[in-house]
Amino acid sequence: MRQRYGEEAEKTGSVEEFSTVVNRMLSELKTSHTRFYTQEEPEYYQLAGIFWSFAGEKLKPFMREGLPRYPGIGISTAVINGKTFVRAVFDGAPAAAGGLRVGDQIIDVDGKPFHPIRSFENAEQPVQIRVQRTSDASSVTVLPVTPKVLDPATMFLDAMKASVQVIDKDGMKVGYVHVWSYAGEVYQEQLEEELNGRLRDADGLVLDLRDGWGGANTNYLWPFVAPPLTMTSIARDGTRSDYQTAWTKPVCLLVNEGSKSGKEVLAYYFRKAGRGLIVGSRTAGAVMAGRPFVMGDGSLLYVAANDGLLDGKRPEGNPVVPDVEVPFKLEYAAGNDPQKTAAINAIVKTARRAPRGSR
Repeated sequence: MRQRYGEEAEKTGSVEEFSTVVNRMLSELKTSHTRFYTQEEPEYYQLAGIFWSFAGEKLKPFMREGLPRYPGIGISTAVINGKTFVRAVFDGAPAAAGGLRVGDQIIDVDGKPFHPIRSFENAEQPVQIRVQRTSDASSVTVLPVTPKVLDPATMFLDAMKASVQVIDKDGMKVGYVHVWSYAGEVYQEQLEEELNGRLRDADGLVLDLRDGWGGANTNYLWPFVAPPLTMTSIARDGTRSDYQTAWTKPVCLLVNEGSKSGKEVLAYYFRKAGRGLIVGSRTAGAVMAGRPFVMGDGSLLYVAANDGLLDGKRPEGNPVVPDVEVPFKLEYAAGNDPQKTAAINAIVKTARRAPRGSR
């Protein structure tokens, strides 16, 4: 493989071109959790943040102020037929505040070609992002967005908090939360806090596991499969506070092709537990355990290090198929989310059949 790709790699004139060649070579392995990341992409910093305790000392010299931070607006993108589209907008991020929508085609930033890092190097200085909203070329609009220095250690948790909603639908209250990353127990702790807080009085829940990063394990499903128990704390002044250990009301899991790794394990177990419907599109079928290696220039080589089985079957290459499959065409989606809508409708239908009552 080195002989086949080496000559081409040596002729590249930029980090991005070199990375493209290396990743084409790595794709020959036909395995997930294997990719070459450089400082030119947000995922590099996000992965560095996830594995900071493991690789932080080697990465510090290549980081902004010695930490895995990068300038950005809080989006992920996808290139389709040579055009760049907004794939996801992190809740509460600058892009959301500036009005960017999923499905927008990014034409340019301040009149220059879009780049996920370089377009936002002057953090805290507004940029003009020109987007096309529909397939009609006349639907071009300019959005002012103020980038900031993003910290992966807090960005996904902040986005999770900002995603929480209680939606009134046909006389029902549907709770919603998007777990953008499950790479750490802090996200599960936040979910359980929300279940006993802002989502407490909802009649049902949509748990969104689309896109972002995996890392979940089956223990994270405990609030939805555990026997109900009410714990009451009584303060010295007699004030009582109840805490519920289980969510017994309807719950629906929302997944797509961006749901990977531990999120897929969670979806598999959710189905096995018979806890509710899975809605969306097929997951990635990317269930390996990866390990990052820091290269001499600070780039990261992420390599699959462990395979695994679920009930004796290999999940790698075998995506979780939703109970309710909902196609989602990204191009010019105009912020519409048919998968989320379908999940909300499923919860309303299920909640109507379920007895009302507190958790």
